[in-house]
Amino acid sequence: MPTWLVTGGAGFIGGNFVLDAVTQGIRIVNLDALTYAGNLDTLVSLEGSADHVFVQGDIGDATLVESLLREHQPDAVINFAAESHVDRSIDGPAAFVQTNVVGTLVLLEKVRDYWKSLDAARRDDFRFLHVSTDEVYGALGETGKFTEQTPYAPNSPYSASKAASDHLVRAFHHTYGLPVVTTNCSNNYGPYQFPEKLIPLVIAKALAGEALPVYGDGLNVRDWLYVGDHCAAIRRVLEAGRVGETYNVGGDAERTNIVVVETICNLLDERHPLANGRRRTSLITYVKDRPGHDRRYAIDASKLKRELDWAPTVTFEQGIAQTVDWYLHNQSWVQRVLDGSYRLERIGSAG
Repeated sequence: MPTWLVTGGAGFIGGNFVLDAVTQGIRIVNLDALTYAGNLDTLVSLEGSADHVFVQGDIGDATLVESLLREHQPDAVINFAAESHVDRSIDGPAAFVQTNVVGTLVLLEKVRDYWKSLDAARRDDFRFLHVSTDEVYGALGETGKFTEQTPYAPNSPYSASKAASDHLVRAFHHTYGLPVVTTNCSNNYGPYQFPEKLIPLVIAKALAGEALPVYGDGLNVRDWLYVGDHCAAIRRVLEAGRVGETYNVGGDAERTNIVVVETICNLLDERHPLANGRRRTSLITYVKDRPGHDRRYAIDASKLKRELDWAPTVTFEQGIAQTVDWYLHNQSWVQRVLDGSYRLERIGSAG
């Protein structure tokens, strides 16, 4: 049975990835700092499983990382660990540099040393997969898509920190030979997402009949990727991706923010109408745009399709309906993650 060390495996994407990997027969060693967005409730179905070892800790803890590598002898390391919310990076960029840059550097150094200690056959098979974002590329105009050759032009403290980590991963391959692959994904959505991000935040507020804040004119465009499709893409890149390469992962589902919000409103009106009969689209409130808000992202995932035969299988219409249904049926999970540190208030409005 293969063993993978997954960092950030109690977060949104990492948690979904861990749940899926264990069902695929992978033994997972899960290292997560359990910051506000990390939640063991996501992994409750794995309690007692010999195939899931959870360790609370930081990727910047060199001693801990070294001991986990030595003890568990993983065949791959998948790095999800990151501070990931743009609005939070506006309010407090230092934490993003500490985790996303310094933490990734510490992880890379320890993984490099571990990899060098392996015998030749295991060294050849070993992979370090770094999970990144399309936001490192900056913003697009009304046409075009990000490719793997698009120059980096990050516009927020979050995306700048992720761009730096991407460059470190690339440098460790070219300098030390570490067998790395990097994935840059578009906006994920789906079960277990912390309700500060657009889709779960709108679901939570719309269920409560509260005002639904939409930045600016609501016409900012994102390419939406269902988290299950993203996890499948990562597994495929681990399996067959070329060492040293970057693969863009997109959902081929561009939508404006206002369309996303209106879609959620309509789904909730069908499934869980407000007691007063009010349509939830009437709750939409346009608010001052956040500083440096990128206008449009769109991913060209044709390299992943061409080389590794991967394509998204869940349409936006299917995925958003599944996501709304999951949150409706898992309100206890939502309430447990809202522990007082975040109460659906606006963040990231600092100038």
